[in-house]
Amino acid sequence: MYEFDRETIMVVKDVLDAARERGLMIATAESCTGGLVATAFTEVPGSSTVFERGFVTYSNEAKMELLGVSADTLAVHGAVSEQTAREMAEGVLKHSRADITVAITGIAGPGGGSDEKPVGLVHFACAARDGETIALMKLFGDIGRAEVRFQALHAALDLLRMQMEENYPPAVV
Repeated sequence: MYEFDRETIMVVKDVLDAARERGLMIATAESCTGGLVATAFTEVPGSSTVFERGFVTYSNEAKMELLGVSADTLAVHGAVSEQTAREMAEGVLKHSRADITVAITGIAGPGGGSDEKPVGLVHFACAARDGETIALMKLFGDIGRAEVRFQALHAALDLLRMQMEENYPPAVV
């Protein structure tokens, strides 16, 4: 079982509360984080009111079969790319009831990196049913597998919050 620190749980609660205030459902597509974002959401009691589902699509086949990522995208750009992250996030919208999604694909290490795509490179995308897909790339460096995944969790939460603020003003009560 993964233990989240108090600060992380507070950030997760803030994201869930922001979604709840806006009447939004969230879904995730994760590769290098292996479900860490979904796990963080489900650590919070009552998260089922806004967290709809999570996809762990570690292999290219899973990305294609479950999310509709194009074989051409994977062949041309690779699994760790902005293009793949965008297709993952948009695929979650098509295969869920979520209003907003976040996708993560990267190289957590310790191996698997190259000069073009080093260990610690992570691509994110956040798609909104009523907005555009936004993408983010982070290069965390070779800081260790667990730390890359932890930093990716926080970056994904920040991206979700940013997407909500841009596309979904809080409901007026």
